[in-house]
Amino acid sequence: MRMNELLNLSVAKLKRMAALKSKIERLQSQLEALATSSSRTQVKKGGRKRRKMSAAARRKISLAAKARWAKVRAAKK
Repeated sequence: MRMNELLNLSVAKLKRMAALKSKIERLQSQLEALATSSSRTQVKKGGRKRRKMSAAARRKISLAAKARWAKVRAAKK
């Protein structure tokens, strides 16, 4: 906006322009803060999702591990 145009504006319009400009600056800073915090969160979470294992699958793995250790202990004796 040119200086001549600013001089011709009323006080009420100038106050409204100043209020809008400060509101825009606040919103921009909030947007930047949100963008930086979300990028940090994504980095912390990592790319892989954890897979859920059923109780039956956990039991099967546990029994297999116990059998392997029993075999190792039997071989030591």
